[in-house]
Amino acid sequence: MKHALLAFFLLLAGRAALAAPVIELSAGMHRIEAEVASSNAERMTGLMNRPSMPMQRGMLFVFPEAAVQCFWMKNTLIPLSIAFLDDAGRIVQIADMQPQSLDNHCSVRPVRFALEMNAGWFKSRGLAPGAKINGLDKTPPGR
Repeated sequence: MKHALLAFFLLLAGRAALAAPVIELSAGMHRIEAEVASSNAERMTGLMNRPSMPMQRGMLFVFPEAAVQCFWMKNTLIPLSIAFLDDAGRIVQIADMQPQSLDNHCSVRPVRFALEMNAGWFKSRGLAPGAKINGLDKTPPGR
């Protein structure tokens, strides 16, 4: 019974994640399909319990105001890289995060956006702090 309930809740979590709005972002010539997490509940769930994610896919976290933002990987099954972005879409910093870790990864300064992609995505495309992510003007406001 417990296993059936766990499977049911994982299925619901997966369906809820699929319901997140998707916007197109870009980093130079690189296209990103970003699921948008703009509410507290969406940000708290993030990419948890997913066994994989397509390479061009990611999750954009939108916060209501700029602040030091911190992330951890509890219940996240895939390794991720996170880019903290300023209001203009410039990458402030990038951190690599290991699956199912409770380590905190915090922005070095206040930001309103964070973009999670598969581990190594930014590095493999030559993207580093100062690079620009375009399309943030299409995001709903953080709430």
